[in-house]
Amino acid sequence: MATEDKKKDILNWVDPNDKSGEFKRQQSTFRDWISKDPGAEFPAEMGRYHLYVSYACPWAHRTLIVRRLKGLEDFISFTSVHWVMLEKGWRFAEKGEKVPGENTVPDPLHEGYTHIRDVYYENNEDYDGRFTVPTLYDKKAKKIVNNESSEIIRMFYYAFDDLLPEKFKKVDLLPDNLKKDIEETNEWTYNDINNGVYKSGFATTQEAYEKNVKALFTALDRAEKHLANSPGPYYYGENITEADVRLYTTIIRFDAVYVQHFKCNLRDIRSGYPALHKWVRKLYWDVPAFGKTTDFTHIKGHYTKSHKQINPFSITPLGPEPPILPKDQEVPAVMAVSK
Repeated sequence: MATEDKKKDILNWVDPNDKSGEFKRQQSTFRDWISKDPGAEFPAEMGRYHLYVSYACPWAHRTLIVRRLKGLEDFISFTSVHWVMLEKGWRFAEKGEKVPGENTVPDPLHEGYTHIRDVYYENNEDYDGRFTVPTLYDKKAKKIVNNESSEIIRMFYYAFDDLLPEKFKKVDLLPDNLKKDIEETNEWTYNDINNGVYKSGFATTQEAYEKNVKALFTALDRAEKHLANSPGPYYYGENITEADVRLYTTIIRFDAVYVQHFKCNLRDIRSGYPALHKWVRKLYWDVPAFGKTTDFTHIKGHYTKSHKQINPFSITPLGPEPPILPKDQEVPAVMAVSK
């Protein structure tokens, strides 16, 4: 294990010495790939790989959604950590601890490992970065393959296709005819929405906060306009694509945590963005890969009880209730306008 003096305070999301007040996301460290090519170091095999995730984390949530959309449940096992992330990073549930969420259990692969950091130190005892999820782990080689969510989901798109039933093999989340459009959408969605909520919420100066929250809502307006003018029901028409996966994990958390916890309160989704609201509810209520992998207990508990730098007393607001509205229900103000 790395010695304590090598470890940074992971609860300082913005370096206290950084006068800009800007949140700067760390680059992922492990960047290998599962491949169906002959002789690959990490070949596509049933049961070889394990995902460490958090239901709270939007980046990890992407991988759970795609795992289910592509029918990889029997190929890739998973464990969710507990929602609380404190000085030692994400911890596993303890033996006998009753935590909601499928597979929120002690590490099933390593007896005695209490935190995800233990898996990282197994790979590199001098590791000094953040201990992030998702973490894709090779059970046979006992190695971390990758901890970059955008790459993990793309591995899942095609790497196992030769082993999948036809109905899952034909699920294509990055079709050639939409790839250029999706890549362009990813660029601003990531910078201004997915990461924009964090840049707003973790800002330590008024200037950094205002700059980033304005960019966030400009991007939300852009997504709203696109959805309002598209045939739907999904971002690019009749089929779910990567654009839906990457945007959903932020929008589903928006009203529940980002509005209050990250001060992203110029508007909420349920009363300020009718097209986004319709789209996110369609995914949540009608597509199990989205709804069944969304756990609001983990989501609300993590943000409000882990981010001591911005919520030192770990108070979790009771609302909004419900965290997501049924498809046929609107907030009173919206109902009044629509009559």
